[in-house]
Amino acid sequence: MMKKLATALIVTGLMVAPVASYANGTMGNKSEATNAQAGTTATQSQSGMTNHAMGQKTGAAVSDAAITTKVKAKFAADSTVSATKIHVDTDNGVVKLTGTAKSQDEAAKAAEIAKSTEGVASVDNAIQVSQAGTKY
Repeated sequence: MMKKLATALIVTGLMVAPVASYANGTMGNKSEATNAQAGTTATQSQSGMTNHAMGQKTGAAVSDAAITTKVKAKFAADSTVSATKIHVDTDNGVVKLTGTAKSQDEAAKAAEIAKSTEGVASVDNAIQVSQAGTKY
């Protein structure tokens, strides 16, 4: 029961993070919104990036966060893959899997799930297989 609750909380948290990130990136002032509607590029901000360029970066981050969330949710729904021991990081659609799997089959299944997720360009599988079950 506790494992199901923990899994549900993790999945919920992963689903809320992209929304918060998107909201943070879209809360500009009225002149930025006016410039965006008119199709003009706003003046450069203090960071040296235009608002248009920042919007593109924010959009990519939201997309990457959404991909990560989808992959983690699929892990949580699959009883053969650990959603807590296998870590997912997405950059420009490339999913990197790290962490520890109980077996090579679990690591392969995690990579298969990630590859089948919408928006994933490729998967870098760096999952380590646990040696705990090996007897010497």
